[in-house]
Parts: sequence; structure tokens; C-alpha cells
Amino acid sequence: MKHATYIGSWEKSVDIPVSNKPEFAFIGRSNVGKSSLINMLVGQKELARTSSKPGKTQTINLFDVDQRLHICDLPGYGYAKVSKKRRTEFKNMIRYYLTKRENLSALFVLVDLRIPPQTIDLEFINDCGIHGIPLVLVGTKSDKLKPEALKENLKAIENALYEAWEELPPFVVSSANSKVGRKEILQIIEDAIQRSQQ
Repeated sequence: MKHATYIGSWEKSVDIPVSNKPEFAFIGRSNVGKSSLINMLVGQKELARTSSKPGKTQTINLFDVDQRLHICDLPGYGYAKVSKKRRTEFKNMIRYYLTKRENLSALFVLVDLRIPPQTIDLEFINDCGIHGIPLVLVGTKSDKLKPEALKENLKAIENALYEAWEELPPFVVSSANSKVGRKEILQIIEDAIQRSQQ
């Protein structure tokens, strides 16, 4: 990824322009480090807006990368300082996007490696599996953990997922600060593009 540009933001999935470019969406609980990861992948510090406050991303934000693919920054699910009505709107917007967006090549679901498996993450991941959405799981903030703690938390996430999955989706350990996982994620994206062109 060499150059990324902002295309636009939408509050309704149905309004997003149709595209035939492979599209890669990123989602996770509020404040999981989603925007920071996107910025790390494209090598631009302020492409996706970051904030210490949960719920910063409240629209579907679309970016073009190298005039070759799109990156979609989706609103976080879970805690956000918005009304119940607005949270329902987010949920419906995300579901419509994930089930109707024809050029969606993969959905990267981010989970915080510093904490035990969260029910809201597991439910979202399992729901995506039921709907056949192509998933890649990304563990964030790995640099905040010592190796043994990281190993234990990864095992806990794996065990929780195996309660619903026979075969787990790909899982990448990452850190936006140290750029751990960047190479692996870019390779997954490249492989998906190649498959779409066959």
C-alpha cells in the first residue's frame, strides 16, 4: 500500500457508491484500535481518525488505496456514548453493508488482546460466520503484553471460538505501534485480490 485517499462517509449503507474494486472492511468494539491499525497499514498517520474516546467512528468511511482496492472503516459495535436508537441504527447499517456489499472481499474483525474474550466479540464473529461473511480476525495491542500473557490470551480466545467453530478463521496478531502483523495482513489482502481476479 503506497497511497490512500479519502473517498467519503455515509450514514446509510445503501448510499455508498457501487464499486467493482475489491473492498476490505475493518470493524471491532469501540476503542479497539481500528483507526490506528488502518493508518498503520497504509502508512499514513491521519488517514482514519483516531480518538481516545470510544465511538469516534459513526459513519461508514471509504478510502481508495493505489486506485486498486478500497478500505472501509466501519463504526465500532458495543459501547459508545450515543442513544439506544443510534446504536440500533449502527447495527442495522453494519448488517446491511456486510450482507449486501457485493465487492466485499474480507472483513477484518479486531479484538483487544489485553483482555479476556468478550461476549459481544464472540457473538458478532459467530453471527458473521452464520451469514458466510469472509472473516479475518486481528488481535490488537499485542505490544502491551508480555509474551506469556499474550500466549495465554490467544489460547483463551481460540478456546472460546472453538465452542462455535469447527475451523477457525485466519488470525493475525498485530500492533499499530510496532507494526507487528502488517506484512501478514497485507498478504491476506493481496491473496484475496488475486482470487477475485481469477
